[in-house]
Amino acid sequence: MRVLFTSFALDAHFLGQVPLAWALRSAGHEVRIASQPALTRTITAAGLTAVPVGSDHHWHDAMAGEGDDGTEQGFDAMLDLDPAGPHVHHWEVLKAVQEQLTEKFLAPANNPSMVDDLVAFARHWRPDLVLWEPFTPAGAIAAEAAGAAHARLLWGADLFLDQRQAFLRELEHRPAAGRRDPAAEWLDGLLDRYGLVFEERLLRGQWTVDQMPSAVRLPLEGDTVPMRYIPYNGTAVVPDWLREPPARPRICLTLGITGRDGGEFLGVPLPRIFEALAELGDVEIVATLSASQRELVPELPDNVRAVDFVPLHALLPTCSAVAHHGGAGTWSTAAACGVPQLVFPSVWDDFYRARRTAELGAGLVIQPDALTSEGLRTGLRRLLDEPSFADGAERLRRDMLADPAPGDVVATLEKLAGEHQESAW
Repeated sequence: MRVLFTSFALDAHFLGQVPLAWALRSAGHEVRIASQPALTRTITAAGLTAVPVGSDHHWHDAMAGEGDDGTEQGFDAMLDLDPAGPHVHHWEVLKAVQEQLTEKFLAPANNPSMVDDLVAFARHWRPDLVLWEPFTPAGAIAAEAAGAAHARLLWGADLFLDQRQAFLRELEHRPAAGRRDPAAEWLDGLLDRYGLVFEERLLRGQWTVDQMPSAVRLPLEGDTVPMRYIPYNGTAVVPDWLREPPARPRICLTLGITGRDGGEFLGVPLPRIFEALAELGDVEIVATLSASQRELVPELPDNVRAVDFVPLHALLPTCSAVAHHGGAGTWSTAAACGVPQLVFPSVWDDFYRARRTAELGAGLVIQPDALTSEGLRTGLRRLLDEPSFADGAERLRRDMLADPAPGDVVATLEKLAGEHQESAW
């Protein structure tokens, strides 16, 4: 079987594909990874075969665009999309999310040159299966154009589908004159280039591979293949200091790979953060800081070790707690390692994961407007001193282990690919 993976060029959205790509490769299947040229080095560093397509996207520019009044307009409607929020399924929010998601994310990330090249490659290489991350529906277009089966491969909770389902339900009750579907309209414009027409599966796949553990997985429409998350953080080397067990409780402080700029930790100045951490006492703090961030705190407390990068899958098993921004990769790696988490959610699905972490007893949540250096210190102290959090984190780890590993879902993917290819002809 030939399997084509695709993601727009952003490391955080691609890295979760690597374990399944290698599972398929190890099972004897041919595997290619297609993305814009900016991701090529990350793909080849994972030992996989890259197919550069189109020109690099500019979605960062789109997200930082200006509104009619000249002020910056970002993903305002998408800051907190936890389905439990009372506002999340209101029509105005649903409408704004679909508009902003399409205009500021999907269209720039799936730029026409990238889609054209991806379709051309798929028609040339003839994959049997295309696996695409949820914000790269270019993969679905290429699959349909080449007659391949296709599925979404999630890196986090499926809030995209939650929002999409709620939007379509509400859309049915709107007056016909104002009944717009921005994502469908955008895709229609692309699909016409290849002789295709819009179908809902182009946004949600023929099925979905979900890497969230059952306690965090959202119960949504469509076929789902559960798969265990296997941590992969990119090219990594284990440093000397990590080869010895810690002499005292170790805490990881990180903003992941997407928050390595600026002088603040989610709004709190870095010097104040480290002043608070110094008061934790006999613990070791491992903080991931970029070079520019490190310059802002030239004198660190004795209990803080600053590193530019350390593989979380090697570091977190040695930690008693982790404090982070709630990103999918960091959260999932901590869950897989059974580490209690102090989460400061900032956008999109961070809020949902953070809430479920607290409800499952595996950690604590501090909302963005409540984050202070004192709150950080107090939360970490609780995670270290109250055994219930370690117990909750271990239950979450076991829940994650209950799902099949990537190698164990290969047969299921083979079967589904064959069934969907047959139904297409």
